[in-house]
Amino acid sequence: MKALVIEKPFQAAVKEVPYPQPGANEVTIKVKQVGICGTDVHIYRGEFLSPYPIIPGHEFSGIIDAVGENVTDFKVGDRVSADPSLFCGECEYCLTNRGNHCANWGALGNTVDGTMAEYVSVPAGNVVHLPDTMSFEQGAFIEPMACVVHAMNRLQLHVGDRVLLFGAGAMGQQLVQSLKQAGASELVVVDLSQQKLDLALEMGATLGVLSEQIEEKLSTSEYEKGFDVVVDATGIPAVIEQAMHYIGPAGKYLQFGVTPQHVEVRIDPFKLYNKDWTLLGSMAINHTFIPAFHWLKERRINVQPLVSKTLELEEVIDYLSGKTKDPNGLKVQIKL
Repeated sequence: MKALVIEKPFQAAVKEVPYPQPGANEVTIKVKQVGICGTDVHIYRGEFLSPYPIIPGHEFSGIIDAVGENVTDFKVGDRVSADPSLFCGECEYCLTNRGNHCANWGALGNTVDGTMAEYVSVPAGNVVHLPDTMSFEQGAFIEPMACVVHAMNRLQLHVGDRVLLFGAGAMGQQLVQSLKQAGASELVVVDLSQQKLDLALEMGATLGVLSEQIEEKLSTSEYEKGFDVVVDATGIPAVIEQAMHYIGPAGKYLQFGVTPQHVEVRIDPFKLYNKDWTLLGSMAINHTFIPAFHWLKERRINVQPLVSKTLELEEVIDYLSGKTKDPNGLKVQIKL
């Protein structure tokens, strides 16, 4: 079968690899649609914890192609998506609902071969049936929405909280809708792209601010006390440092965007103490795939406008290298 293989940082190729036969309690899925995540770009650049060589990709949907021994809930031809998480289920973290910190943590496309391939084998217990009303494009959004659901669980937003969000890309747009659904009152979004800000306003933001205008727009008396919640969805260290200036008294800060490993940001520890701040991280997903699936199935979150481009597998290397990146682009998916 054909797959995109990252041999080592900055070196990738589309090549023939063996078909992944399903083992006991596994299914093999013919991949139809794959979303490209920022983590995939970090893996390509050698900025994540992945081994090499590796087939990236973890946001996907497809059709059951083969069923392993003991699998009774799925049959060949079923339309599906799957949670890419590979938790051991036995360590103290798994047993205390902290599976994303599993002592033996793994995930498709992160630690083992993933879904930027014609076929992938996965544990049957991770798989969900897609209803006929859900397209393959939407099915490939369940995993990123599961990341958002985990973030919302971490954040524990209070109804009426005033929120400032940095980053209006595909993940930012899902956060906008989720924060609105969860009860945010004012929801200010900052980004470099006016086009993305316009979409954020359609999705539920109350104000869109271009990055170059943030000091001008947020220096008024209305914002001098800061926000109840500040969220970074960019993963850019300089933006993170800037974002922390806007946390209000007893405010919460959520780091959602993935940064490269080993970068550092500066923080004023006196403000952390004096203003009673709460600093939160949100790592991947944590038993949130099924809730995300239900949220999408019931159309609480609209992901259809977020697919800005669809690529063939052979075009992905140029995208990962940044040669074809669109500053106004949102989610890029691969069609197989």
